[in-house]
Amino acid sequence: MSKGKIILAYSGGLDTSIILKWFIEEGYDVVAYIADVGQEEDFEAARTKAEKLGACKVYVEDLKEEFVTDYIFPAVKSQAIYEGRYLLGTSVARPIIAKRQIEIAAIENAQYVSHGATGKGNDQVRFELSYYALNPEIVVLAPWKMESFLTRFAGRTDMLNYADQHGIPVKASRAMPYSEDDNFLHISHEAGILEDPNAPCAEEVYSRTASIADAPDQADIITITFAKGIPVAVDHDGKKITGALEIFGYLNDLGTKHGIGRLDMVENRFVGIKSRGVYETPGGEILYKAHRDLEGLTMDREVMKIRDRLSLDAAHLIYNGFWFSPEFDLIMHTMNKAQETTNGEVQVQLLKGMAYPLARKSPNALYDPLQSSMDEEGGYDQKDADGFIKINAVRLKNNTRIAGRADTAKKKAA
Repeated sequence: MSKGKIILAYSGGLDTSIILKWFIEEGYDVVAYIADVGQEEDFEAARTKAEKLGACKVYVEDLKEEFVTDYIFPAVKSQAIYEGRYLLGTSVARPIIAKRQIEIAAIENAQYVSHGATGKGNDQVRFELSYYALNPEIVVLAPWKMESFLTRFAGRTDMLNYADQHGIPVKASRAMPYSEDDNFLHISHEAGILEDPNAPCAEEVYSRTASIADAPDQADIITITFAKGIPVAVDHDGKKITGALEIFGYLNDLGTKHGIGRLDMVENRFVGIKSRGVYETPGGEILYKAHRDLEGLTMDREVMKIRDRLSLDAAHLIYNGFWFSPEFDLIMHTMNKAQETTNGEVQVQLLKGMAYPLARKSPNALYDPLQSSMDEEGGYDQKDADGFIKINAVRLKNNTRIAGRADTAKKKAA
């Protein structure tokens, strides 16, 4: 008799293939759910593999366009960057995967959902917080936190041996055991041979972007048009690219060509562990740079200060798995308000790993050439700056005087 039905977030890789087979051995009916978020994958081969492993049903869901419009673009317009560097490629993909998984659980009347994330990483948190936020009654079976699974599989070597025993084909090998996560926004590489933070990442690990040595010496100049912080067109070599999926795919291709978006960093996981990640985010890097550049022209200074503080909060909420939280919803409402004037065009040079904004224009530009000019008065009386500076210097003078009196008092006491 079946123990119940599980909707398993299935990738076709080592972990989820072993998990699918193991759950069946344990007496569950397993529905394999494959989310297409832009990863390089043979989805029909993955479907066939899941069926051969014993899945009672397989869903292959194309989520790419929704991923770009409802997840990638909101992250970009929020300038959500984790610890000043990471563009959140894996983090942004998890909530959309979890959302569709919960929808399928409702369709299939399944009481369980599952994933292949380990008990040491961030993904377990992102998946499970999303599950509970979207369906408080759902039951999560996470193998890497189940005693019976941990007794059977201590690590990747045991899983590879299990795959050999059951004839399960896997891409992972003992020769190249690092882990990868691929989606339309980025590809990440971690664990295995990358666990030594003092060992430089070998060039062959990078799989999405050209090396700087191989990148072209000739720059590509593109113009990205934004409407309320969202890219709506890319002009390049006489072509105009529109449509969210098409725009991001085109920027990915150009970024790949020029080796843009590489990052090797040690980061702080939500669970308290430090980890090393090697990331490639070509299209995302271009968009973040262009968007930020346009904001410099259109966004009020004090609004930008508030937005930048909220950007840090947004990045942490995304990274830690709180996409479907009331606080994230509140922040995104504020972000939308802040982006109302982020309209215009940014010209960007792509060359040798760099996305470098060259020029920008906007109907909402707050920049006044007359005010900024050193050659014209332009409605700004420079003499007014004298009082402005003196008022701002009051507290500085007071602090110095007080410190001086205190120092004198100490000398006299001595």
